[in-house]
Amino acid sequence: MKITQIRDDGKANTLRTLKIEQLVEQMKTETKAKLVSNMREILPFILPGDKNEYVQKVPKILPAAVFTRRDGVMMMTEYTGIVMLQVNSLSGRVEADEVKERVVELPQTYLAFIGSSGKSVKIWVRFTYPNDKLPTTREQAELFHASAYRLAVKFYQPQLPFNIELKEPSLEQYCRLTFDPALYFNPEAMPIYLKQPIALPGETTYRERVQTEPSPLQRLAPGYDHYKALSLLFEAAFARALEEQGKSGSDDDVQSLLICLAGHCFRAGIPLEDTVRWTRAHYRLPDDDTLIRETVKNVYDVGKGFGGKSSLLPEQLFVMQMDEFMKRRYEFRFNQLTNVVEYRERNSFNFYFRPIDKRGMASIAMNGLYEGIKLWDKDVVRYLSSDHVPVYQPVEEYLYDLPHWDGKDHIRDLAERVPCDNPYWAQLFRRWFLGMVAHWRGLNKRYANSTSPLLIGPQAYRKSTFCRLILPPCLQAYYTDSIDFSRKRDAELYLNRFLLINMDEFDQIGMNQQAFLKHILQKPVVNTRRPNASAVESLRRYASFIGTSNHKDLLTDTSGSRRFIGVEVTGVIDVVRPIDYEQLYAQAMAALRSNERYWFDEEEEALLKEANREFEQSPAIEQLFLVYFRAAQDDEEGEWLLAADILQRIQKESRMRFSPGMVAHFGRILQRLGVESYRKTHGVYYHVVGIK
Repeated sequence: MKITQIRDDGKANTLRTLKIEQLVEQMKTETKAKLVSNMREILPFILPGDKNEYVQKVPKILPAAVFTRRDGVMMMTEYTGIVMLQVNSLSGRVEADEVKERVVELPQTYLAFIGSSGKSVKIWVRFTYPNDKLPTTREQAELFHASAYRLAVKFYQPQLPFNIELKEPSLEQYCRLTFDPALYFNPEAMPIYLKQPIALPGETTYRERVQTEPSPLQRLAPGYDHYKALSLLFEAAFARALEEQGKSGSDDDVQSLLICLAGHCFRAGIPLEDTVRWTRAHYRLPDDDTLIRETVKNVYDVGKGFGGKSSLLPEQLFVMQMDEFMKRRYEFRFNQLTNVVEYRERNSFNFYFRPIDKRGMASIAMNGLYEGIKLWDKDVVRYLSSDHVPVYQPVEEYLYDLPHWDGKDHIRDLAERVPCDNPYWAQLFRRWFLGMVAHWRGLNKRYANSTSPLLIGPQAYRKSTFCRLILPPCLQAYYTDSIDFSRKRDAELYLNRFLLINMDEFDQIGMNQQAFLKHILQKPVVNTRRPNASAVESLRRYASFIGTSNHKDLLTDTSGSRRFIGVEVTGVIDVVRPIDYEQLYAQAMAALRSNERYWFDEEEEALLKEANREFEQSPAIEQLFLVYFRAAQDDEEGEWLLAADILQRIQKESRMRFSPGMVAHFGRILQRLGVESYRKTHGVYYHVVGIK
């Protein structure tokens, strides 16, 4: 059996396939560089969130599959059926050895070793079909692996003294190479049989086991650490004592206040020494250490019911209990694109956030009631509508977590997947792509990304699929190819809701919608009222546009179509070869950081207009003009006629009728055709020659 090893130290990224026996020998004997030992020595001095260069030097091990790299993208070639469980956050070697002793007793354990940090244990378990075979495609492997991981956790967790840290069961899940001379390896381990699932696992039955908190401090002020709990309880006790004793400053009153305060601290469950320390530190109380200590000690000696009653108000206690329950059981975030609160349950197999709905809120309330918290629907709604739920901006999260660009031109590679004869297509697509990313980042709020590529070609050329593939999988929820320009308010809200809008079947957009289309393409900010809202808001625009069509005559702007990058697709677009999205967008971010231009200049707009002539519609009135007239040359006498006069003659000759509003449109057509003109009092005259 083989696994994959990746070395990525920030300078070089290499991928290697090796047998499991070779890996075991590497783990038992450390190299001269002592990468793992050096990392373990430096770990105690690294602050959370800081990068550790020693960690980056240690190779990654991917046990679930064998990968190869094609065109810079990792591709699965073989699925191994190995599921990795991780028991993390152990205190040290003693607890790690205890976990290993437990798993060694199980015949299903294939490999068990202490992690590279020295404070974790990795457990590898093999899964196969009942016929000892394994999935062959990535789609089958992902479904199989997700179900296998779930089953492994349910099987191993009851046998272990510490919790398994739940991870998303990805085929790319990895751990670092380690050094463990006493690792356990059983090549004859019994595999666990599992039939091929047809879908991902549904709702989980695994729930965290809520342990009763023995400390009265945590019972009375849940969710706070020891110091914060003491501070909160002491201040509440002091406020209650002041309320009962008044605010007089005489010595007798201070002594009485001290006795009352000690009584409240006793009933609140604050330990004697902590009460003394906090009392000495308080500015309103005497600083006589002996007096304070003896008074508090006497009250504690004669008191009954230690920790039986909190000085907190019932409302304070309820809010703290609710906040602790919400943060312990769930993760919430407010998605600024969808304007919806999303959630997932902690310590469960729900690895992905889901929009909260009535069913979800009812479940949260029921779970709170099961724990003895009087949590009702209105309380859940109030909590989810407050700033206790952090905001989440998906596109910014994605863009600012990208790796360093590898120097390859991934944007050009994406553009060249579209076969066409336009020599400027790759250049223009790059400019549009940078504009899309720049507007996601909000670099220019005065102008919108108003230019849109139009992929024009026969059916089955994968035009719509290519448009969809521009966004990475994690942002696919913010792509749409369904927009109705007749519903103007909804169309404007789409500018804030989606990152990329595909105007599929662009030729179906009617003439009466062209003015609104032009307006919405160049609209930088959305000023509108959200559904069920009472006030108009100024919403940030994120959306860029792209379009597809099966017909060539689809552009109608008589002033020139500079807002579109029309390109005729001459063959099937390559949508099979994988896209390295991280490097694709890392290149765009690197270009923007180096201040590369992301808007179209005059030269590029001229290229757009020239290339788009091929796709411009030729209206009936234009065709009739070319039948009965032509533009006069400079040395020709010709006739100087108003647009209305020319239109009237065309109507008479062709016996076709045109509306009065067609005159202004016809005048713009004449200007586009290059007919010489000049303005007089009665209007604009055009120099034409009639064709007999």
